[in-house]
Amino acid sequence: MLDTALRIVGIIFPVFACAGLGLFYGWRFRPDMGVVNKLNMDVFAPLLVFWALMDKPFDFSAYTGLSVGGVVAILAPGLLLLPFALLFRINLKTFLPPMMFNNSGNMGLPLILFAFGEEMLQAAVVLFIIEMLLHFTVGLYMLDHKTNPLKLLKMPMIIAAILGLLFSSLHVSLPEPLSNTIGMLGQVSIPLLLFSLGVRLLEINLRDWQLGVFGAVAGPLASIAAVMLIMPWLGLTPTEHAILLVFAALPPAVLNVLVAEQYRQEPHRVASIVMLGNLGSLIIIPMALWYALQLMPH
Repeated sequence: MLDTALRIVGIIFPVFACAGLGLFYGWRFRPDMGVVNKLNMDVFAPLLVFWALMDKPFDFSAYTGLSVGGVVAILAPGLLLLPFALLFRINLKTFLPPMMFNNSGNMGLPLILFAFGEEMLQAAVVLFIIEMLLHFTVGLYMLDHKTNPLKLLKMPMIIAAILGLLFSSLHVSLPEPLSNTIGMLGQVSIPLLLFSLGVRLLEINLRDWQLGVFGAVAGPLASIAAVMLIMPWLGLTPTEHAILLVFAALPPAVLNVLVAEQYRQEPHRVASIVMLGNLGSLIIIPMALWYALQLMPH
């Protein structure tokens, strides 16, 4: 028990320490993170995705079950929480997207990396890509039915994923100096994502704290319940099982706030739901990690 507790602390400490540093720096200096976030989403994070997929041979069939589980983990909370939103007359476009589209970038990538090692980075990237694809197709369609899904092809993250998969499937390798450079730049994205998340926590609006607290618990629980229900049919290894549970427990993505601002969908209320959900992860993530680690072979 003590060994597991110490391992969980070791896993989550770097994650929350980086976010905490961002929170402190943001409170002290109030930086404009717009340029930094754009640089991360346009350069560093795409390079990480490309490097993770290109660096090792990628077997599509090996991640079929994990991919199906990832889709269920994302979409199921929207279906399961829809009756509650209708019953309490909560705006569906405001509430459901944060419940569905989780923090697979800011928190998911580093958490899986620290918990399961670099050899599982591809699995983390696969889940991250699935979340991004669903967010920019299903998520945008939920907010505006006229959204053109072809916009995806212009996103650096999607371009990087396509190129990474292409290089891997064709067994194309880059010269080692270039590959190391791409890997080094890609590694910048993880601490920067966490630091940015910390700065964003300053935007919490407590006016909608009841909805935020409800979402912080209901979103991960709905996702975990759905994943547990279909787990026997996915054919996952114990490690993939554990990764999928941690993925399902992730809080709402900060990207939900940016999308809400773009579509003018009560962005301040969405920000409250998202940020309280991320604060709630201080309790939920350690619990999910503890259970997930019990599934791992000793």
